[in-house]
Parts: sequence; C-alpha cells; structure tokens
Amino acid sequence: MAPYKINSGLPDKTPTRHIMKKRLQILLVLTLVLGTASLALAETITLSYSNFFPPTHIQSKLAEQWCREVETRTNGKVKINYYPGSTLTGAKQCYDGVVEGISDIGLSALAYTRNRFPVMAAVDLPLGYTTGSQATTIANEVFIKFQPRELKDVQPMYFHAHGPGLLFTTEKVVETLEDLKGLKIRATGNSAKLVKALGGTPVAQSMPTCYQSLQKGIVNGSMHPIESNKGWKLAEVVRHATLSFPVAYTTTFFVVMNKDKWNELDAGTQKIIQEINQKWAIKHGQAWDEADQAGKTFFEEKGGTFTSLSTQEAQRWTSAVHPVLNEYTEDVSRKGIDGAAVISFIKTRMTSK
Repeated sequence: MAPYKINSGLPDKTPTRHIMKKRLQILLVLTLVLGTASLALAETITLSYSNFFPPTHIQSKLAEQWCREVETRTNGKVKINYYPGSTLTGAKQCYDGVVEGISDIGLSALAYTRNRFPVMAAVDLPLGYTTGSQATTIANEVFIKFQPRELKDVQPMYFHAHGPGLLFTTEKVVETLEDLKGLKIRATGNSAKLVKALGGTPVAQSMPTCYQSLQKGIVNGSMHPIESNKGWKLAEVVRHATLSFPVAYTTTFFVVMNKDKWNELDAGTQKIIQEINQKWAIKHGQAWDEADQAGKTFFEEKGGTFTSLSTQEAQRWTSAVHPVLNEYTEDVSRKGIDGAAVISFIKTRMTSK
C-alpha cells in the first residue's frame, strides 16, 4: 500500500521562490551592466575640432588622424567630431571660437590675428627659413622657452610651421626690387610687412580667399610656401616664382584647446594627449616638407617658372627687410617684451638645425 501523503492544504512555494531568486539575479546583473554602461557613457567626453584647411589637404588629414589617435589611445574616453574646411569656424575666427567654446579644439594661423601674439609673431619674420621641419621645431621651442602670456586663455597642444615662404606672381617675372613696384601681393601677418619692405603693396587675405583673388586679378601675386601651389591649387593661377630664400618667412599654425575642456580631462588623459602632441608636431613639419616637393612638381607641370636672385640682389633684399626686424622689436618692447632676445634665440636655433 502506497504511503499516505498528508496535504496541508497550502500551496508548495518552492518553485515560486526559485523563480523569484532567478529573476532577482538577472535583475542584479542587468543593473550592474547598465550601471557600468551608463558610467562609461558619463565618462566619455565628446569634443569638436575646427580646422580651416580643406579635408583633402595633408594638414587637414593629419589633424583628423590626431583626432582618431586620441580616441584610440584613450580607449574611447575622448571622442572628437572633426570639422575641416571652415565648416565650424573660419580661419580668422578659429582662435576666438576656441576661447568662447564654439569649438573645443582649433587649428589656424596666428598671423590671421595681427598684433595679438607678439612673442610667437617673431617666428614668422623673414629670417631665411629652409624647411618646414626647421620652422616647426623653432615654433615649439619659442613657445617652450618664453611661455608667452598671449596664449594664456587656451591650452596649446602644439605648433607647426610651413616651409620657406616665397614670392609668386601671375604675370610679371620679379628679379629685382624694382620689379615689385606697383604689384599687389596677397600676404598675412609679418609677410605683409615683408611685401611692403620689398616695395610691393600687401593685401591681407587668408589662404581660402587667395585663389579667387589671383584668378580675378584682385592681386598680382602671393607670398606663400611652395606646397600651396598644389595644396590650394594656386599653381593654376600663378605663373612665376621668385626664389627669395634669403628673406624666406614662415607662418606659424596653432592647435589649441578650450581651457575649461582641457581641465575636465583627468591627468592620465592629459598626459596621453601631450605625448601624441609631441609626435604630431614632427609629423606636421615633415608633411610640410613633403608637400613642398609635391607643390614644386605640380607648379612645373602647370608651366610655372623659377627665377633665382643674383648674389647682389639677394643682399639688397636682405638689407631691405632689416627695418621689419627693427620694427618688430620696437613694437613688442612697448608691451614689455624683449623682441631682440626672441629673434636672437630663433637665429641661434636656426643655425643648429
């Protein structure tokens, strides 16, 4: 006879308790997963980067690669939305755009805001630069050496500078100072002072407007590095190059970050970005030199001609720019800056490069 089972009349709660326990475990796991994901999302900082160079330009490509490198090295903690071709802020508005938070990071030329960066402006003087790598190294060394207060409202990432800035014209071949008389030459910052010292008429314009001005005859020429003949297609609208190396200038470009955004980053992330900055400054300088070679080839393919200065004429051009250097030292001395010391430092560093 089968054993008699006494039924208490109460339901068996064992299965229900098991199910509830499982559900609680699942809920706990989901809470942990979602909490971790939310924390990771909260820790992710999204930044915007404004650059006036067109997306096809090597300097724009390098800037975008910098963004991706930061994202990779920080394991996605920092995400950067990149805006090339002045789609966020224009070349002249870029620096203020970073200060005001329109963009978190910006790349443009210091020369587009004249008289605002008195110490760094010395780098752009017509001191006879030979390569972009040389100019880039010097730009960063000047910043490190003098720590100019003019950049205190941002967090500088690094600087880079193009190769020797030379004279290009649309119609007239320029072999002497007299040939420059009456010519309107597109220039910026100290290169505008160079044009004036050499006897031409400077027309202040940023690079994005240069092509049309040359094409329409608004200007008769431009002061720019050889790379711009391809990078900005200027070889399509200029015909002659004067190899004015004795008075070759450069243009210093900045990469800066909004100071508040920089301070939001933890020390480890800041260190990673600073390490990347050191590598990328070198990359930019090397890219300027490689682009100069490509620009020279493109200029020649378009039928461009090169004219060298005679030894005597080179001395005349060098003498003609001395007042530009003197004017610089006088101007910045009114702001309490020893311009002569900055120039001396640059010349010393140039001879060692």
